[in-house]
Amino acid sequence: MGILANLSGKDAVNKFKKFGYTLDHQTGSHMIMYHKELAPGLLRGLIRKSDLTVEQFLKARK
Repeated sequence: MGILANLSGKDAVNKFKKFGYTLDHQTGSHMIMYHKELAPGLLRGLIRKSDLTVEQFLKARK
């Protein structure tokens, strides 16, 4: 048996939380988690799709 076979879902969620992940919701046995930080490329793409410039986005953040 592999080392991960004995890890419960609750333990896995707790370990992911230590790396900045947050449990969003659970549907049945599926746990949906998200990470608090966006990768720079993903963030830039989302800004571009919103028809904003990076400068406009950063100004709105203040």
